[in-house]
Amino acid sequence: MALRELGRRRGVLILLALLPLAAYFSRRGEAYWQSVRFASLGIGWTLSTAALFAGNAARTVEQRLRLAGYAPHQLWFGRLLALWTVGLVLVVPYFVLMHVDLDDVRGGGVALILVLTVAVSAPFGMAVSAVLPREMEGMLVLLTIVSTQMLMNPDQAVAHALPFWFSREIGVYAIEHDAGTDRIVNGCVHAGITVAVCLAVIAVASAVRLRRRGHLSFA
Repeated sequence: MALRELGRRRGVLILLALLPLAAYFSRRGEAYWQSVRFASLGIGWTLSTAALFAGNAARTVEQRLRLAGYAPHQLWFGRLLALWTVGLVLVVPYFVLMHVDLDDVRGGGVALILVLTVAVSAPFGMAVSAVLPREMEGMLVLLTIVSTQMLMNPDQAVAHALPFWFSREIGVYAIEHDAGTDRIVNGCVHAGITVAVCLAVIAVASAVRLRRRGHLSFA
């Protein structure tokens, strides 16, 4: 169902899928070490926006499926799996591009950034959709958060609290060969906490919105 709804917006999604490419080449020449992170943030915004679209499109259908006997967690978790699948397909060509185009970077670190970006982006977009049902408001929130993550001084504590901070931690490991594996540990822990918080928001919001009402039944 989620993939079908996303397919109806194929033109928008194609444009969104090209955004990380523009972000990558915007830093490729003068600051190649930032190009990996900028591309991952572009992928994060693209997949988060797709999750926002899918969540908003599924609202009316979910009510009928709930009446048909589906549990709330079955509905949102199925959509999450579909989005993760789309995300993994999306990042493969970007990984190939970076692996071929960039010299002297740790390919394993780059791959981990992209995988964690997919893992975080889908539930993050779904959480925003669960809280903000209007697409325009949700897109502005996503754009604000990703832009702030991209531009904010990394020494500020607020930057560490934003959902894509892990991309900088692991990005340092991928680019700087003297960086230790503690960067990977910190990035993975941050991504795990972010996913857990987003899933909690989705679960609570879905349970409240799709709770059974005794006076509702099929005619």
